[in-house]
Amino acid sequence: MFVDGYNVIGAWPEAQVAQEPLEDARDRLTHLLEDYAGYTGQEVVLVFDGHHGERPTATVEARAAITVIYTAHGQTADQYIEYACGRLPVYREVRVATSDHLEQTMILGRGATRLSSRELLNELSQTRNAGRQRHLDNPAAARTTLQSALSDEQRKRLEILRRQK
Repeated sequence: MFVDGYNVIGAWPEAQVAQEPLEDARDRLTHLLEDYAGYTGQEVVLVFDGHHGERPTATVEARAAITVIYTAHGQTADQYIEYACGRLPVYREVRVATSDHLEQTMILGRGATRLSSRELLNELSQTRNAGRQRHLDNPAAARTTLQSALSDEQRKRLEILRRQK
């Protein structure tokens, strides 16, 4: 999955209401996508525009669960995503999260499926909630003590040993 980072941040109601700095919004989106990738096992590439930045070359950050790319000066995230989709083998299923209509048309022509920014934000929320619920419902995740693993007879013997001191 390729994600147009600034496009998703622009469609993010929470980021708009909080009026948080762009760097904080980027970090929050990155962490949400890392959780998403961890829960789903999908390969996620988050792309931020370097179009108006000063980077002479693209920067690639390989994180634990996702890859974050800051494009070079003069290159948009759309251009990077189009190029990357075009280079992937035909048999690879690719999804692109963006609300840019021209970009959606371009990636559909390259064989990828589109996901609007709002659909992605909803999917991130649902996946995170489902993952949390899975952990809460898992009896193995509940805290177990040594005492709960012992039989009544073993507990009685240990209690006798403890009181002898």
